[in-house]
Amino acid sequence: MPNFMLTYLGSPQISTPEEKQSHMDKYHQWIVNLGEKALSPMNPLKNVSVVSSQGDVSSGGETGMTGFTIISADSIDEALAVAQACPFLEVGGRLEVAEMIEMG
Repeated sequence: MPNFMLTYLGSPQISTPEEKQSHMDKYHQWIVNLGEKALSPMNPLKNVSVVSSQGDVSSGGETGMTGFTIISADSIDEALAVAQACPFLEVGGRLEVAEMIEMG
């Protein structure tokens, strides 16, 4: 079964602690519902830097990537359906879905 990376783009637009808790509860339930399909479920990112081809380092990312989840799915269509059900979309985020290539 192929693996897919769901890349979180953007930051949640949450204004109150109650909204944050509600979102986190929905997100955790989404992860639980994935069961064994969630291979690496919660990987938020911080302190992002970019290294140029000359070796220069700059703070901050260029892609807007704020985290990722790795899932297994039978097809890209199944992976897209999983992404469409993610609560991250409800709070202003976007998801990029990509099939991972297994390197031998």
